[in-house]
Amino acid sequence: MPAPPPSPSPAPPQPATTPVPAQAPAARYEKALWSDIPDWTEPQTEAWPAWLNSCAVFRAQPKQAIWQRPCAAAAGIPSNDPVAQRRYFEANFTPYRLLGADGSATGLVTGYYEPLLMGSRKRTPRFRYPLYAPPADLVAVDLPDALPDLRPDARPDQPDMKDRRVRGRVVRTPQGSKLVPYYPRADIVNGTAPVKGLEIAWVEDPVELFFLQVQGSGRIRLADGSTMRVGYADHNGHPYRSIGRWLIDAGEIPADQASMQGIKAWVKRYPERANDLLNLNPAYVFFREIPAAAAGRDNGPTGSLGVPLFAGRSIAVDARVVPLGAPVFLATSWPLSSRPLQRLVIAQDTGSAIRGPVRADLFWGFGADAGEQAGRMKQSGKMWMLWPAGESPPAG
Repeated sequence: MPAPPPSPSPAPPQPATTPVPAQAPAARYEKALWSDIPDWTEPQTEAWPAWLNSCAVFRAQPKQAIWQRPCAAAAGIPSNDPVAQRRYFEANFTPYRLLGADGSATGLVTGYYEPLLMGSRKRTPRFRYPLYAPPADLVAVDLPDALPDLRPDARPDQPDMKDRRVRGRVVRTPQGSKLVPYYPRADIVNGTAPVKGLEIAWVEDPVELFFLQVQGSGRIRLADGSTMRVGYADHNGHPYRSIGRWLIDAGEIPADQASMQGIKAWVKRYPERANDLLNLNPAYVFFREIPAAAAGRDNGPTGSLGVPLFAGRSIAVDARVVPLGAPVFLATSWPLSSRPLQRLVIAQDTGSAIRGPVRADLFWGFGADAGEQAGRMKQSGKMWMLWPAGESPPAG
């Protein structure tokens, strides 16, 4: 049997400087006709409850003025009448095709889901890998508040800092206190970061835990048969680095196997290299337990918009391009297939790896079947954002 390839080199250390957020990606919004959208006339009733959830958020936020009129008009539309719903969107919205700065209309569509892990509230010989709550020394800085001189109205030549947040920790130096990047994944896993005592649950597989962090939420089946639901609480501020891309670039796996399933298969072949591989991604997610009453048995996890996600109808987007809550028509294909997957979806979530003008992450739902679809979803796609009629789209 040939010897396994050498272990990967650890991720390079992060510079001890205050993190600087990336400027919003250049995007173009091209006004389109409804007839430009493929399968637009097909029934889209499964997206309707997701859209009503967005409207519930908008109605509670008076500053979201542009959404008030279309949301008010939605009140009398039957939930089971696809024709009335289509006419509603056509009367209240204008479709805009999303384009990159170079005019490209095609981007990447991936998938995510809500996984189920086996675990315990206490450490046991079987369950040894912890989920942590956010540590006390993790500092989040909202740039518009900390740097008012960089607000768009004060410095139009600067990137828009609205809703920008950076994370780090405060260290003492001879010159005084300063903010430096928070500990990367490797330092959190090995105990360098002050996370002891913050464990909210323990699971049996570090790779499954890694993908739980990628998904951002999930469920843990406990020994007594009950289920604990966990959701995203915060992250360490480091950019996401794809371990699948590293495996491809290192010649470890072919590109068509760089799925969640392919990565898990690689780890089974080289279990002694699992930690080195996972630590190549410096990003780390902290969790919170979601109370049973808030979670609901059949609801999806709560996305960044603050509403439950709908399987097959909620997407994660780059909110600097597509504002959260907006309807989007997605034209892509089923995982590992050329079969068209064209439907109305709602932008209700974000993700650290979801960046760019034509970029979406489709929520597939809960459990193993959803995981099979999500893990293989890496398709090209096009997007049309539906924007309130008579309003200008966001500045690209």
